[in-house]
Amino acid sequence: MHPFSFLKATTTREALHAGRRGGRYIAGGTTMVDLMRETVERPETLVDISDLPLREVTVTERGGLRIGALVRMAEAAAHPKVRALYPVVSESLELSASAQLRNMATIGGNIMQRTRCTYFRDVTADCDKRDPGSGCAALQGHNRTHAILGTSDACVATHPSDVAVAFAALEAAVHLLGPDGERRIPFADFLLKPGTTPHREHALRQGELITAVEIPALPRPLRSGYLKVRDRQSYEFALTSAAVALHVRGGVIQEAKVAAGGVGTVPWKLPAVERHLVGERPSRALWAAAAEKAADGARPLRHNGFKPELLKRTVERQLRVVGGAK
Repeated sequence: MHPFSFLKATTTREALHAGRRGGRYIAGGTTMVDLMRETVERPETLVDISDLPLREVTVTERGGLRIGALVRMAEAAAHPKVRALYPVVSESLELSASAQLRNMATIGGNIMQRTRCTYFRDVTADCDKRDPGSGCAALQGHNRTHAILGTSDACVATHPSDVAVAFAALEAAVHLLGPDGERRIPFADFLLKPGTTPHREHALRQGELITAVEIPALPRPLRSGYLKVRDRQSYEFALTSAAVALHVRGGVIQEAKVAAGGVGTVPWKLPAVERHLVGERPSRALWAAAAEKAADGARPLRHNGFKPELLKRTVERQLRVVGGAK
């Protein structure tokens, strides 16, 4: 581990001042510390923001939900409002990491976590995300767990967060505070696809701080859930996953929110699936037909050619669980 300085911020203003000068924010530290040990990350200054007042979960005036950036994953998963209004968020959190990590990791840190690609974490391997212009060893390497959607010749790494898939499905927004004041970014625009600049992973400006994630009010009744397919049931990242939320009234699907994880370079919204569902009556045939759209545009690699079919089956199964089947 390389030498670094450490600052514990006691106010938001103090944190922003340090961030503007290049300090890197840390709260639970469940990702950053690992990357520092592996010398993937070499920050000169760490700014501990764990004492900032960003720990509330509140219902908004319009009936949405605002989750503070420093709310622990375990706290958010267990919160009665989260469980009642958006079960998909609770389920995605409970299927993440381990109980010990969920007790430490924060919502803001979770959506900011970096890929688990083994080539990214091996500093001897070529990786455009870690070392721009060096190439992508995963393209010709062992790429069974890598992305099939949103990829480029520069990067095929997946985004590892589960709750980010739920946020993408629900069309959440990220609230930021920086030297120039507050701003709000749709979740779909917050995490960036790699293109030719895979080292640019998010839309944060220098010194900006995530303050909250806000889920908009959605029509009721709303049924939602999260399904994660992985190699083992304990502490494993997704081969694929599906976050689904459906508003059904009068026996007809009025709104559908669907996103996938484990298959995209970012949490992957599935608008073609959503369009196929809206205006239709729930049925097994509908779930199967809609799920066929889930892998549109997929670009499988040498070792993950199974993922398009696995994604379709995962989406179909979760549509059936959430929407029912007749």
